[in-house]
Amino acid sequence: MNNSERVQWHYTPFESVGPLRFGMSHEEADTAMELQGFAGIASSMPQRHGALVLQAVFRETTTPAYTRAVTVYYRQSGGLACVVVDALCGPLVSMEGIQLVGRVPSELAGEFHEYQEGLGMDPTFSVEGDPASDELGIMLRAQRADDILLSRPVFARFDGWAYTVHDCIPGDEWTVR
Repeated sequence: MNNSERVQWHYTPFESVGPLRFGMSHEEADTAMELQGFAGIASSMPQRHGALVLQAVFRETTTPAYTRAVTVYYRQSGGLACVVVDALCGPLVSMEGIQLVGRVPSELAGEFHEYQEGLGMDPTFSVEGDPASDELGIMLRAQRADDILLSRPVFARFDGWAYTVHDCIPGDEWTVR
């Protein structure tokens, strides 16, 4: 998919990723995504992760059924807690002018860390070497795209059920490469 054809979203830390608001129910998320031209399928998580019990996978309605543009995870209480955007076919998500999806990880890491420093935050990396920020609720994971890696961000609101963004990432997400 050409970047000029991809949907453009904005990330507001701990509030929303595009039309998806943290805390919303699956029914609300499904409706919001449908209005954006996405179709989704929800299922119980194959392996429960902390308070996360339900996941949904969304794809643009014009793409094949196996496409996974956005994966979301819901807490046992029913609220949306984690959003993961695919590097190859997910919406292009930005934050304060920084494009977070589909970028070469080393280039994005530098820009992201400069942004953190400008806010008086200490730049951090996850135990796997991914740029992360608990203060912004984001981890910039890498996804394989043929012979290169591209950024696949994980956005999370972990109030009351986890301590860090790293704690929010379900086991299935760690296997995406």
